[in-house]
Amino acid sequence: MKAARLYGPRDMRVDDVPVPTPAPGQVLLQVLSVGVCGSGVHYYIDGGIGDDKVTEPFVIGHEFSARIAALGPGVEGPPVGTRVAVEPAIACGKCELCEEGHPNLCENILFCSTPPTPGALQEYIVHPAELCFPLPDGVSNDQGAMLEPLGIALHAVRLAKLRPGDTVAVLGSGPVGLLTLQVALISGARAAWATDLIPERLAMAEQLGAEGTLRADKADPVAWIMEQTGGRGVDVAFEAAWAEETVAQAAYMVRKGAKLLMIGIPREDQALFPGHTVRRKGLTIKYVRRMKHTYPRAIAMVNDGLIDVDSLVTHHYPLERVAEAYDLVASREDGVMKVIVEVGK
Repeated sequence: MKAARLYGPRDMRVDDVPVPTPAPGQVLLQVLSVGVCGSGVHYYIDGGIGDDKVTEPFVIGHEFSARIAALGPGVEGPPVGTRVAVEPAIACGKCELCEEGHPNLCENILFCSTPPTPGALQEYIVHPAELCFPLPDGVSNDQGAMLEPLGIALHAVRLAKLRPGDTVAVLGSGPVGLLTLQVALISGARAAWATDLIPERLAMAEQLGAEGTLRADKADPVAWIMEQTGGRGVDVAFEAAWAEETVAQAAYMVRKGAKLLMIGIPREDQALFPGHTVRRKGLTIKYVRRMKHTYPRAIAMVNDGLIDVDSLVTHHYPLERVAEAYDLVASREDGVMKVIVEVGK
């Protein structure tokens, strides 16, 4: 089978590799659509994220839909031929954090596209059957791949404990930021504002319901938010860009007693908060670590048309041109938001 393997920074090659065999409890999946995500771009550009480094040819990609191709020993379903969305995080289910209901923080977690667990940019992959969620006929392969970033948005808004009537700022209008914007609005936010550097993304934020948008390199986002809110600041800020300046901007633009939700992944292992501002405002800062228990909800919301994921998909590439897909996302050119790599049909 064909597999796109990362050999090092910006060195992605399509190789012939053996088809894997499912172990007990696993299914063999024929991969259909794979989303190119921000964390995958970190791997592509830098050869890793933080302590997770690619030291040998490795398959990345964790936003994906697939079709059940075979059942491993002891697996009774889903039936062969079923299209599924795939939860990429494999929690142990036994550690203290799993037992407390936080599988996303599992002490022994394995994650597709994080060494040593290969990702989905290959024609077939094995995965635990219990982490494969059947897709209704009304949910497409691409939509199935978009359920993973939607899950992050759902988890972020849940952590924010958003109240009806709250105001929201979303810093960074990439796919996760735009999904967070939508989830916040249908969860009761009365107004949401968005910032970014790319005009096409800001236009999409307005299309999806933002009260207003700002190109962050043309004016001061903090002053703009204060103007929009009559000097009060917003109730919740979602940081979904992790540019050097956006962490501090989020702290400055919220009201006293507000919440900051940190979604973005930094290239450098540090965050610089304005300490006196955070302390004097009594801010609550929460980091969004992937997601937990979101797939059934996400599937239903997309199937019912409550969330628009289709508008975020701007480009498609075949597996043979996967390096071009990652180069495009890294460049942020050509109006790119979400790129889907079409692996199977």
